[in-house]
Amino acid sequence: MKPLKKRSQMLLYACGGMGVNMLNLMMGSYLCSALLIGGFGEKDLPFQTYLGKDLVIAAVWSVFVLVAKILDGIIDIPMASFTDNLKSRFGRRRPALVIGLVPMVVSFLLFLLVPDRSGAGILNTVYYGLLLCVFYSFYTLTMVTYYATFTEIVDNEKDRFYISNVKSVCDIVYFILGYVAVRAFLNGTNIRIVALIVLPIVLTMLIPLFLIKEKSTLDQDRSAEDKKTVDLVKSLVYTFRNKDFILWMLVYSFMQFGVQLFLGGINEFFSKVGMNMIFTMVAAFAPVPLTLIIYNKLTEKRGFGFSFRYTLITYSVSMIGMFFIGLMAQGTAKVVCSILGGLFASLSIGSLFSVAYSVPAYLAAEDEKRTGISHSAMYFAVQGLFSGVFSGLATGPVLTALKGSEQHPTDAMRFMTLVAAAACLLALVLTFILPKSITGLGKNKE
Repeated sequence: MKPLKKRSQMLLYACGGMGVNMLNLMMGSYLCSALLIGGFGEKDLPFQTYLGKDLVIAAVWSVFVLVAKILDGIIDIPMASFTDNLKSRFGRRRPALVIGLVPMVVSFLLFLLVPDRSGAGILNTVYYGLLLCVFYSFYTLTMVTYYATFTEIVDNEKDRFYISNVKSVCDIVYFILGYVAVRAFLNGTNIRIVALIVLPIVLTMLIPLFLIKEKSTLDQDRSAEDKKTVDLVKSLVYTFRNKDFILWMLVYSFMQFGVQLFLGGINEFFSKVGMNMIFTMVAAFAPVPLTLIIYNKLTEKRGFGFSFRYTLITYSVSMIGMFFIGLMAQGTAKVVCSILGGLFASLSIGSLFSVAYSVPAYLAAEDEKRTGISHSAMYFAVQGLFSGVFSGLATGPVLTALKGSEQHPTDAMRFMTLVAAAACLLALVLTFILPKSITGLGKNKE
C-alpha cells in the first residue's frame, strides 16, 4: 500500500470511519434500547422507544445481545484473515470495505421495521436478534479492514499517533452528533425517523476507498518485494504469541466493559436520574481536542503508561460523580453540577478511544518488522474479540438487569455509573502488569 505523506490526507483519512461508527452508536445506544421501555421516563416513551411498549422478551433479548457481541468478537478472526489474504486486482483492503459496508447498511435499515406491532413476542425478539448479529458481523469486517490500514497507510510511529489522535477527535464529533444532536431531535421526533436522518453520514467510508492505493494481490500480478501474508491459523498463532499484546488485552477488556456499559445505557441513565443529557454531553465532548493535547503532552513526557492511568482515573472519578449528581434534587444546582461533571469527564473521553487504535497499530507494526509478515488486521480482530465478549456482558445481561422491563420494573439504573467506574478501576490496577514496550510508548526519546 502506498503510504500517505501529506498531513491533510492523513487528516481526511482518519475521518473515514466516522459514519460507520455513527451507525454503530445509533444501534448500540438508541435502537437496541428503544425495544424495551424499562429505564425510560414516561415523557420519553413516544420518542425514545419504537412504539411506547416492549417489543422483545427482555430475558431472551439480553441473551441475543450477548451472543451478537460475542459473535462480533469471534467473527473478527476470520474477517481479519479474509481481508489480510484477499486476492483481487484491486488489492486487499478496498474490496473488503465494500463487502462489509453494503450488508451492514441493509441490516440497519431492516432493524427499523416492526414485524409484530402487538408487543413483546418471540417473532420480534428473534427478528431483531438475528439482524443485530448480521449488523455486527459486517460492521466488524468494515472496521477491522479500516483499522488494519492504520499500520499500512503511514510508515512511521509519529504518523500513526497522528492518525489515531485525529480519529479520536472524529470519534468526539460523532459522539456530539449522537449524544447531543440526536438527543435534541428526540425531544419531538421518534428514534426510527432520527435513525434515517443519520444514515447518510455512513458515506464518509468512501474516503478510504479513494485514498487507498494498492497493487493487485492476484498471484500472477504480485511482485517479489510484496509483503508476505499467512493463513488464519498461523496469523492467530503469531498474534497470541505476542505476550505484550495479550497483557494489553486484559487491561483493554475491563476498560471496554466500563466504557460500553455507560454508552449502552446512557439514554436510560439520564432519563432515570433527571439529568440534562444535552448540557452534560456538550460539556463532556466540546473540550476534547484540548484535553487530547494534554493527554499527548503527558504521553510525550512520561510515556503511555502514565497518561493512560491518568485517563482511567479521571473517567472513574467522573462516573462516580455522575452517580452523586443523579441523587441531587432537580434545580439549577443539579444542572450546574452536571455541566461541571461533563467538563471533568472530557479529560478522559478522547484518550479512551485513541488507545484502541494506537496500541494495536504499534504492536502490529513492530511484529511486521520482526517477522516480515503483514497481518495487521488480526491484531484489531483479536482486540475486537476481547472487546466483544466484555462489551456483550456489559450491554447484554448487566445492562438489561439494571434496566428491568415493563413486567419487572427496577430502580437500579441509577447505579450504572458505579459499575462502570469499578470496571475501569480494575483496568487501572492491571496497567501495572503492562511491559515497558507499551508503557513507554510515545515517550520522547530525547
